[in-house]
Amino acid sequence: MSLRAKGCDVFTAKDGREALEKANALWPDVIVMDLAMPHVDGWEAIRRLNESSWTRKIPVVAVSAVPYSRQTALAAGCDAYLTKPCDPQILWTQVRTLLGLPDSGSDLQ
Repeated sequence: MSLRAKGCDVFTAKDGREALEKANALWPDVIVMDLAMPHVDGWEAIRRLNESSWTRKIPVVAVSAVPYSRQTALAAGCDAYLTKPCDPQILWTQVRTLLGLPDSGSDLQ
C-alpha cells in the first residue's frame, strides 16, 4: 500500500512460484520479496531470478522476519535486505536508491 501511495504500480504474488512467473512476464523495475513463501521460498526465487538472463538485472529487496536471514538472502543474490516489520519510508528509500531515483519528497514525479 505504501508503494502504491508513492505512485508505483504494484503487482503481488501469493507464493514464490507466482512471483517468478510475474517477474518473467512483467519485467518489473524492482522486486520486493518476502523470504518465507510457500512452494518456492524467497531464497530460491532470488537464486532463480539471478540465473535467468531475463530477470537477473531486476533489483530485489528481500524482506523477512526470519532471524539471521540477512547473510543467506544476500548470498542468494538479493540487492538489499530489510527486517520485518519494515518502516514504509525505509522501504521507499531503499527502492528509490536501487532505481537511482532522486530524493524528490514523497512522489515518483
